[in-house]
Order: sequence, then C-alpha cells, then structure tokens
Amino acid sequence: MFLTSAVSTLADGIRGEVIAADHPDFDQICALDNACRQTWPALVVRCTTDTDVVEAIRFATSAGLPVAVRAGGHSAAGFGSVEAGLVIDLRPIDHVRVDPETRIAAIGGGALAGAVDRATHEYGLATTTPTVSTVGMAGFTLGGGISYLTRKHGLAVDNLVGADVVLADGTRVRAGQDGDPELLWALAGGGGNVGVVTELRMRLHPVSIVTGGPMLFPIEDCERIVRLFRDWITDQPDDIYAFLALLSVPPADPFPEQLWLRPVCALVCCNTAPEPAAERSLAVFRDSAPLLDLVGRIPYPALQSAFDAGARAGSYGHLSGLLYRDLPDAATRVFEPWGAVPPTPLCQSHLYPLDGAAARADTCGTAWPWREAAFAQMFAGLAPEPGRESDLRVWSTGFRDALQDYALPGCYANFLMDEGPEAARACYGANADRLAELKGRYDPGNLFRRNQNVPPMRRARR
Repeated sequence: MFLTSAVSTLADGIRGEVIAADHPDFDQICALDNACRQTWPALVVRCTTDTDVVEAIRFATSAGLPVAVRAGGHSAAGFGSVEAGLVIDLRPIDHVRVDPETRIAAIGGGALAGAVDRATHEYGLATTTPTVSTVGMAGFTLGGGISYLTRKHGLAVDNLVGADVVLADGTRVRAGQDGDPELLWALAGGGGNVGVVTELRMRLHPVSIVTGGPMLFPIEDCERIVRLFRDWITDQPDDIYAFLALLSVPPADPFPEQLWLRPVCALVCCNTAPEPAAERSLAVFRDSAPLLDLVGRIPYPALQSAFDAGARAGSYGHLSGLLYRDLPDAATRVFEPWGAVPPTPLCQSHLYPLDGAAARADTCGTAWPWREAAFAQMFAGLAPEPGRESDLRVWSTGFRDALQDYALPGCYANFLMDEGPEAARACYGANADRLAELKGRYDPGNLFRRNQNVPPMRRARR
C-alpha cells in the first residue's frame, strides 16, 4: 500500500533510509524497549540530518499519517512508535561534541546517555544524564531529567541551554538565548509537545570520579531506612546524593550468592564531594547494619551504566509514579509490604530526592513545574517475558495507589504510561496553560501528540 511513488520520492529526497514492512530488519528496527507497548508503523524514516526530519514531516502531513518521534525508544508508554503511522527515527543523529572551554556539549537527538557520559568524561566533565546509559538523552531531558547530579547541578532541563528543533510546519528553529527563548522554555519539561529536537546543547560540570554504588539492607528494615534516608538527605550539602530503591538482588557478581534474588532496601549513592566528606556522610548508614556495602570510588560513567543489565532484561513492563512535598511517617509504613512481594525479581521502586539545586530553580522558569516536590517515586513492574502484564500493572499501580494520599496531584511525565488527557495535563501542573498556549503557536494541529500530550490552546484576546 505504501510502496508508492510518493514513498520512493521521499526515499530519494533524504540522506537517511525509509523502512517499510518488507525490510528484512523491520521488526528489529521497530522494537521498543517496553514490548508491552509495541505498535507497528507503516513507515520508519531513519533520519541522518534535520533536512531528513523536515521531509519526513512533510510526507506524513501530506499523507495524513500520525507521527511518532523516536530517540532512544525507552518510553514506557510506547510513544516512540505509532500504529500504521510514520516514525521519525532520530537514532542515526547520535553525535556528541564537547567544548571543554565553554563547558557545553552538543548532543544529537538520537544519542544515548552512555555516549554522552563517555565523551564528556574524557574532559573530566559530565551533565545530568539518566541512571541507565541506554536511555535516549532527548526523551529524558524533554521530560525533566532526574539524575545522580540533581541535587548539585539541577535537573536535565536546568542544564539545557539550547536546541535545534524542527516544528510541525517543517520550519527549523534554534531554541535558547541565541534563538527562541520561549521555545526553549516549552522544551524544558514539555515532553516533546512542541517539535522534533535534532540537537540538544547542555551545560557541563566538573565530574569525574565519584563515591558511588549500592548499600543493601534487609527489606524488614525498610521503614526505618526510608525514614533515615528522608531525614538524612535534606541535611546534606548538594554534593552528597543518593536515592533509595526497593529491589531484588541481581543473581550475578559482585553480589554474593546467598543474597541473590532476595528483596532488599538499597541506598544507591553518587557523591561528588571530596572523598573524606563523602565517606563521613555515609557513616549513619554504615552504622545501620547493611547486608552489603559496595560503595566506593568509581568513574562516573561506570556508575551510570551499572544497572543497564537489569533495565535491558525488563523488556515487558508497567510504570507508575508519584511526587511528594514531604513523606510523613504513615507513608514510610507502606514501602515494606509492597517491596517484600514483587511479582518478579526485576520489579523495583526508586525514591529520588528533588531538593538542592533542583528545588532552587524558578517554578516558572521551565515547563517542569515541580520545584516544591521533595521526592519523586517510580514504581516499575518489569518482567523478562510476556504473560505477566496484569501482575506488573497490579503491583505498580497498587503500590502507587497505596501512597496516593500522601502525594502531590500530577506526576513526573517520564514515570507515566498513556493514561489519558487529564493525567497528561497534570504532568505540567501550574505550567500547563502556558505550555498549551505555546503548543498552539508551534504545533497548532497537534501533529506531535505521541507524548504526554497537551492539546494546543489559542492565547485569549485581551
């Protein structure tokens, strides 16, 4: 049906490749990280330049095809593909160029976090990248970007200083101080609502060797450890960072065999403080009888990729999330009953701090609205094979619902499945109206709607 002259013209007019269902690698190219959300597009345009993106948009618009934009493909909701539509695949645009003088990295729209970590580490620098190195930088950043460096250097959106963008009408625009500042505002937490980002420009910071790694505690001590973490983290300087995780011990080195698959409560550290200060900060946890202490000096990229295997194994999943202004004692009692009985050993929940530099940024300075939140929590129901989807959903949403009364309304966009327009709008909190108005300026026809979508809104006349 789509092997028409129009498709041939598109293929001839771009430097990349047009992939249809008859391509021998079609299934592999279309495969999403979350196989629960797999859809099958009519065409995939593997873009190598922003001109390819322009031509793909023009073709999709003229053919009346729905559009999805794929960078890393890690979207739990499956937004990197669209049934019977056209996928703008940015993965070939994966350059990372580091300017050590200005401390700015130019990052292609399809680059993965690991490539950014490796390139910047050569100069003793880093930016806010996800804690799994196979995640695409564009999707992570446009959603907000919670990182090991959040307390010291802010969210990914706080380090986004510019971008190259293709709008819904095919116009190429530079966002930022050297271009359109309003567009940069909408990109910084707007979840891809306003255009296709072909390049991010992100601020870099001196980060090389950190004090990092996990410290494991019995799941039976979870309530005590959660309270200890809650009270401890807010008293630490910005260069002390950790998040709390409920997980099952991976059955592999460096974990001792007697702990394999045991549910535990874990403190996962990444401290950029000088080693003596970093070690002193952890004394209260080392005095709390950990089962295992693997915290030590480690290159930042090595810590960033330490959990890749678990993420890769969890190819079927359901994600939920919450945000908290604070975490009362009653909430801490909920963790252990759910963490002790995950439906598979790959299921995890992470509690991330959002204080420090992330909290000091202006609530209205970016589309990310959650500057009053002290913590974000992710509930990831994961399995290596199909057949457990219902169990994963029940665990992920059940754990979330048990804590809902203690949470803020809304959710971090990157922790949400496709749960409808109200849930999507709630991701942007008090900034939703401004984002919708900018959506009306940059994408009035809502071409880019495979995301936590905010429908375009016209600015009211005064």
